[in-house]
Amino acid sequence: MMAGHREEPPRGPDLARLGAELHQVSERLTELTAAKDRLQGLLDAVMAISSELELSTVLHRIVTTAMNLVGARYGALGVLAESGEHLEQFITAGLSERERAALAGVDFPRGLGVLGHLIRHPEPLRIDDIAAHPASAGFPPGHPRLRTLLGAAISVRGEIYGDLYLSERRDGRPFERKDQDLLVALASAAGIAIENARLFGELRDSAETFQRLLLPALPDLSPLTAAAVYQPAAEPSALGGDWYDAVCLPDGTTGVAIGDVVGHDLHAAAAMASTRSMLRALLFDLRTPPSAILNQLDRTLSATVEGPFTTTCLALLEPAEAGWTLRWSTAGHLPPLLIVPGREVEYLHADPGLPLGVDTAQPRPDHTRTLPGGATIVFFTDGLVEHADHTLDDGLAALTELAVAHAALPPQEFVQALADHHPSDGHDDMAVLALRLPPSRD
Repeated sequence: MMAGHREEPPRGPDLARLGAELHQVSERLTELTAAKDRLQGLLDAVMAISSELELSTVLHRIVTTAMNLVGARYGALGVLAESGEHLEQFITAGLSERERAALAGVDFPRGLGVLGHLIRHPEPLRIDDIAAHPASAGFPPGHPRLRTLLGAAISVRGEIYGDLYLSERRDGRPFERKDQDLLVALASAAGIAIENARLFGELRDSAETFQRLLLPALPDLSPLTAAAVYQPAAEPSALGGDWYDAVCLPDGTTGVAIGDVVGHDLHAAAAMASTRSMLRALLFDLRTPPSAILNQLDRTLSATVEGPFTTTCLALLEPAEAGWTLRWSTAGHLPPLLIVPGREVEYLHADPGLPLGVDTAQPRPDHTRTLPGGATIVFFTDGLVEHADHTLDDGLAALTELAVAHAALPPQEFVQALADHHPSDGHDDMAVLALRLPPSRD
């Protein structure tokens, strides 16, 4: 019986070759993993800068995102002037409070030295020793002594918008080619994000201008004092449907209205303009209680336009023997806020009635209140108080505290303070109109 055949183990050179091949495979896998991580990091960075629409926020986010992506300690973005010859804006990140304090009073770079080199030669720039570069012009007093620099130009619509700079890798090593490739890729995406933010800003400004043109300049309501403010939503909502109005009627009565058309588009803006114009015409034409005017407005709108639901508060104010008489009716709108010096602030809660556009056959009730001299009545839309994380009652309570804190201000400053410090989440546009009665005669 023959003995079984047994394979000889690999000889020394074979083992060495196998080990080398395994090492190469391991290095390749490591490189692929690192490349995958860099690609994922780049994608995350692009998503981060693309999620913003405010230009100032976008510019700062580009700098911080580039720093995180490459692992740099310092970052900056220089925005070119229209001439393209120097920087008109310089956004920095990474400076400590101590470093910023040391640079207090020092103008931002205008594009000289190495920074100017990138302006004149907008190709990617990677420097291991800034001081040794031919274009180096040194640092201003108090500036951190930087050694390395990585820069890339940002283009918008084919024109150089600015330059993105990074300095000092956190691990102390010089920037590598892979860092340069990442920065160039991010700069390309940054150009798109900047253009989107600029377009959004132009659209928002145009929409806000159009919206304000639809709202009236308040007339002289003497002896009453009136002030109003409109503030667009923080979100990109194009147009809003909030509006206000105030008029002096021929019989000496002052008419005040505020409303909110459902929607945030041209249709809502057009419906707002129609509603306000019709209501003003009815105020001058009819000598009826506020509820009857709102009912007629509802019927007129229903018969002439196909508009969205609208909430409205209409008030008529006239002098009386003991102060002033306020008569009002609402179509699903929030109650006015009454502030009387020396008394508790209160909302004029009453039956709100149905919004316009729901059921023209349903009547709306009228409400009456005698007001003393010196009182302030605040009419507002829900954008001032609504917050996704709080109840409406919480928002109304917060507005009460805010109104009390600023009640002593002149009317225009008062309504601006309410809009600036609003308790809402800012996701809706808002309108505020305040009417202040003259002091009582003793």
